[in-house]
Amino acid sequence: MPLSTNDQVNTTAGALVGALQGAFGKHPGYRPAHAKGTLVTGIFTPTAEAAKLSKAQHFNSPTPITVRFSNSTGIPVIPDTDPNASPRGLGIRFNLGGRKHTDIITHSTPFFPVKTGEDFLAFLGALGANAAYKGESPTPLETFLGSHPETLAFIQAPKPTAESFVGLSYFGVNAFKFVATDGTITTIRYQVHPTVGTEVLSAEALKEKSPNFLFEELPGRLASGPVELKLVAQIAEEGDPTHDATVHWPESRKIVELGTLKLEELEQEPKNSEDQKYIIYDPVPRVEGVESTDDPLLDMRASIYLISGRERRAAPELQI
Repeated sequence: MPLSTNDQVNTTAGALVGALQGAFGKHPGYRPAHAKGTLVTGIFTPTAEAAKLSKAQHFNSPTPITVRFSNSTGIPVIPDTDPNASPRGLGIRFNLGGRKHTDIITHSTPFFPVKTGEDFLAFLGALGANAAYKGESPTPLETFLGSHPETLAFIQAPKPTAESFVGLSYFGVNAFKFVATDGTITTIRYQVHPTVGTEVLSAEALKEKSPNFLFEELPGRLASGPVELKLVAQIAEEGDPTHDATVHWPESRKIVELGTLKLEELEQEPKNSEDQKYIIYDPVPRVEGVESTDDPLLDMRASIYLISGRERRAAPELQI
């Protein structure tokens, strides 16, 4: 997983890592965003339709997976009941063998706050300035949101919390190109949907939960047997934007089931925390059969993850 070949992307990515650490505190050994998480291992079994769309190895044969569920923010001890802990994150690593892998990054809302890394840096700057602002309206944040309606839409969008991490739907906001064996290209966005019926919690019910209820619920559920999630692809049509993660494609677009994520075992401590410190999920596919689109966030997010991941790995120990 290399840094971007664009120096400006890497400069902005480094500034974003610093801004996130400024917002949430610097916690050596933890991610600057989605710091609180846990790892689950299992197997992905693709459908025949997935094999038609992509020649990628994991869409043509069962593949071991390492899944990470997480809370938002860079606070390692954020309560699961805190509204800022949503949207929840779901990272999926397909372990292809020979130290090779490809990943999918999703979170529990189809909304995303920005379309570029520069906009995200400006957004974090507005949040920071807002905290110290004592003047009249418009505040720095109001000014930013007034010129960035997509960020306002993300803030205002519902971000549900269920009884379990596995009771939510997750969305990959970036677009990718599937390449079939015959060279046919299909542009898609990923979605992950639950197969279990878990209740979405009201704000009142959420307040009654324990601070770690999601992380406490998952071990017991997996101890009773594997849990399945469905990986699907939303298929783009001509004119659907691929360069802007904040623009939704119409709900009428075709949905194709790609396969089943069978979650089997929660990694135990201390291995769970050690592996989370080491693993760097990669938004860029880097596998034959799946390619990046023109979405600038892909390159930016990859550099952010790598820069912060190198810092995380270099930390002598985890420090909350």
